Amino acid sequence: MLSLKEKYTKEVIPLMKEKFGHKNVMSVPKIEKVVVNTGFGKFLGGKTKDEQRKTMKSILNDLATITGQKPVLTKAKKSIAIFKLREGTPVGASVTLRRKKMYAFLERLIHVSLARSRDFQGINLKSIDDKGNLTIGIKEHIIFPEILPENIRNSLGLEATIVTTADSKEEGLELFKLLGFPMEKKKRI
Repeated sequence: MLSLKEKYTKEVIPLMKEKFGHKNVMSVPKIEKVVVNTGFGKFLGGKTKDEQRKTMKSILNDLATITGQKPVLTKAKKSIAIFKLREGTPVGASVTLRRKKMYAFLERLIHVSLARSRDFQGINLKSIDDKGNLTIGIKEHIIFPEILPENIRNSLGLEATIVTTADSKEEGLELFKLLGFPMEKKKRI
């Protein structure tokens, strides 16, 4: 079986050139980066500083285990009194993957993790924006095989945004289909 990068260079580039009339290999859309992020503000509310620190540390460790890269804390940009949120308070974490780590993450996501998610029917076609980028919402991070369910305190939701160099939604959709992403089948009425 070909790796995702080999599949792109050997199979996807010729098919995309033929279908969309790209004259140059460099003009064929490709995956640029993958951004994985999560918000954990709801897990920190009503806890002591020590409990908050432990919760944040376990969430950051889980995200680092899933992606293979250290996450960056995202902080609140402004204070919102209703949510008891102060400016500068950590509210989430984010990881930007490129090159080898990006392809390794995508292979695990496509071939292992999405298949393990409950009631998975394929990635919704509406998840692709007008620029050809795909955003996948993951309800529980325990679908990743690296996470041991017995060791987790809080079940996190993740969002993975796959950024491409495609010019349109059609090019992005075709790129994802050719790479083997499990896209949702159109329903017959």
